[in-house]
Amino acid sequence: MSGVRVLVGTRKGAFVMTADGTRDRWDIEGPHFAGWEIYHVKGAAAQDRVYASQSSGWFGQLIQRSDDGGKTWEPMGNRFEYDGVPGTHQWYDGTPHPWEFARVWHLEPSLTDPDTVYAGVEDAALFRSTDGGQEWQELSGLRGHDTGSSWQPGAGGMCLHTILQDPRNNGRMFVAISAAGAFRSDDAGTTWAPVNRGLQSEGIPDSEAEVGHCVHRIAMHPSRPDVLFMQKHWDVMRSDDAGDSWHEVSGDLPTDFGFPIDVHAHEPDTVYVVPITSDSEHFPPDGKLRVYRSRTGGNEWEPLTSGLPQSHCYVNVLRDAMAVDWLDPCGVYFGTTGGQVYASADAGDGWVSIARDLPPVLSVEVQTLP
Repeated sequence: MSGVRVLVGTRKGAFVMTADGTRDRWDIEGPHFAGWEIYHVKGAAAQDRVYASQSSGWFGQLIQRSDDGGKTWEPMGNRFEYDGVPGTHQWYDGTPHPWEFARVWHLEPSLTDPDTVYAGVEDAALFRSTDGGQEWQELSGLRGHDTGSSWQPGAGGMCLHTILQDPRNNGRMFVAISAAGAFRSDDAGTTWAPVNRGLQSEGIPDSEAEVGHCVHRIAMHPSRPDVLFMQKHWDVMRSDDAGDSWHEVSGDLPTDFGFPIDVHAHEPDTVYVVPITSDSEHFPPDGKLRVYRSRTGGNEWEPLTSGLPQSHCYVNVLRDAMAVDWLDPCGVYFGTTGGQVYASADAGDGWVSIARDLPPVLSVEVQTLP
């Protein structure tokens, strides 16, 4: 029977949760790297290969790799050096600020090559390794874009947090940066173009603004890679032309502010978000934890509440903390800043807690096992 492996990064270590295809009983291993911030854990196409971003203010950044599904780990390269692009970006007050590496926010293994993996970092840049994470080189065309000097950090730092690969076009990639916006490459990361037309952001009244938008997350379904969904700093958005233009699909959500967004494995028009109250109140509206699902690609949303706390709940769900599996019916998973990990084996209709007292959850990813 097929199964799933849920990879969870937290403020104090990584956890690996496994279940068979019924998804009604879970084994939990960890914490791996106890006491370290694990910003992101992501599995490669080779089912037993897993990468983890291990970070500490005292000891810096490490990339860890497991080739046995997270049972054992080996440290990889920790050298992330910006490649030959001088200059500065803007700070909160508009003053120049030198580019400085802080941490790896997101790891994205190649869809086709088990030894190639991408890393999105803070300050915003994109790196690639072609030897399984041992050596890293910056794809400097992104940071060297003409708009780079005008990028500014969001509240969590100026981070490149989303990396999407087009499974139908090996040369096409998308990234998202807080708070610069979304960018697309059509030549495997050599050159980039902003794809933010139609986004409206406070302080940027011009809908034609190339950059400056605080994008929280973008998602796509691999069968329809020209259709993108976005959760930004206010507004849920959709593009039907690979980011060339966007329109709002917040519809009847109780609030259009949130961080994660994901797409059902088998239904390209079924989308999930987790609204929170506002950009200053990072908890669910009315203290009720609700995932919202649209089966129409946006505008019409329904609350999914069965099994989730519906009173006095004041947790947040961060941008990398939601994922889906590829079983049938589709499983949906998310983790909270309160240390809970929730799973639904029926596409969101009902939820169970598979872990309750972890450190604050930073990321949730899923590998579907044969």
